[in-house]
Amino acid sequence: MKNREFDRWARVRGQGMLRYVLFRGLLCYGLPMFLLMTYVIPHPRLTTMESVVLWWLLAGAGYGVGMWLVQERRFRKVVGRA
Repeated sequence: MKNREFDRWARVRGQGMLRYVLFRGLLCYGLPMFLLMTYVIPHPRLTTMESVVLWWLLAGAGYGVGMWLVQERRFRKVVGRA
């Protein structure tokens, strides 16, 4: 993790995991996935509501939590060296 990445993550980290998951996971990943998978490549057996739950909420939150954990591990690795 470079100094610039470290500083940026320290700022993001200070805002909290919930905000990160909601913004990065649900809005930046989940919403585009929902739109893509519902309107561009619709699943023949899923309704719009099922798509919302599956792609937007679950996938978005999962992505957000996963990225938080990866960045947190990288951050703690650098802090442990200092």
